[in-house]
Amino acid sequence: MSHAIKVATYNIRKAVGLDQRRDPARILSVLNEINADIVTLQEVDRRFGARVSALPLAMLAAETPYIPVPLNFRPAAIGWHGNAILLRKGIEVRSAAPIDMPTLEPRGAVMAELAVNGHPLRVIGVHLDLSGLWRRKQIRALLAAIDARPLYMPTVMMGDFNQWSDSGALSELAFHHHRLVRTPKSFHTARPVARLDRIIVSHDVQVSAADCHISALSKQASDHLPLWAEIYIG
Repeated sequence: MSHAIKVATYNIRKAVGLDQRRDPARILSVLNEINADIVTLQEVDRRFGARVSALPLAMLAAETPYIPVPLNFRPAAIGWHGNAILLRKGIEVRSAAPIDMPTLEPRGAVMAELAVNGHPLRVIGVHLDLSGLWRRKQIRALLAAIDARPLYMPTVMMGDFNQWSDSGALSELAFHHHRLVRTPKSFHTARPVARLDRIIVSHDVQVSAADCHISALSKQASDHLPLWAEIYIG
């Protein structure tokens, strides 16, 4: 029997809102509004110094039902190059690691293989380059990382792909068993004109609904609106 879960992705801009205030509590409130089971975040860690998380771990534990997938590269960070995966408590992590891919900018991707109520699911969180040439190389590296895994799993890739159109670098998906979920434009929050944020699923993942999460808080919390999708696995 298939299992329904809700997934989401959100570029939180280091918790700095349109009012230029860094407000992690506001981001956490938006995450609670979305009420997803699995969330990929981009720009979650500050870029310089100790790469401290913009979402303090104690606050995340106290105010949300989420725990970060352990990557454990820096003691004060919850992600890798700003990418993190949050799970509702009770979802099992079977493995987790960054994905090695070519980069021009300090961006990247992380992958977790999970068990959700006994159903296997691979989740990849990404933040790709501004350069189309590098994005194409990075998407090829993501697909190669999937192919290199010893076991097949239904897969969801989510994040800020920095890709305006469905063609270009995203055309690489045509040669693989993945498809774009149709989602609205999510950037810029004040006036969404670009579909930079994406949710991509393997062909055996059913999608029943997908949209931006728009609320009074999400319209102020970041320059990206969060995306979500309801999917069925198993």
